[in-house]
Amino acid sequence: MKQTSLFLIGLLCSIASFAQTEIKLEDISKHVGDSVKVCGKIYGGIFLERVKDTPTFLNVGGTYPNNPLTVVIWADVRKTFEEKPEEFYKDKAVCIFGKVTLYKDKPQIVLYNKNQLVISPMVGGQ
Repeated sequence: MKQTSLFLIGLLCSIASFAQTEIKLEDISKHVGDSVKVCGKIYGGIFLERVKDTPTFLNVGGTYPNNPLTVVIWADVRKTFEEKPEEFYKDKAVCIFGKVTLYKDKPQIVLYNKNQLVISPMVGGQ
């Protein structure tokens, strides 16, 4: 029992060390390489079914190309969504959990699990 308790305490400490930092959407470019939680409104998106790996792109915080963040959903993750993400999340406030990377000097978060994208109450006037 004592070993199980120690294991659980260690596991919880490890999880806490990987916890995401909650940031404002307007600060996203300052957090490249960081694992974050960021919230904002989805202004639109597109599913490119004829492109290699059939990506879905969601525009967070503005319309393309003026969106401060793009959420990338590859085909293997897209198939786990019950609805088409580019339609279902449009005009909704969401929170995204993940690592910020750059693609062509623009911040993006790639989803590896549908649970990284959750509907949220409207935040910060987004």
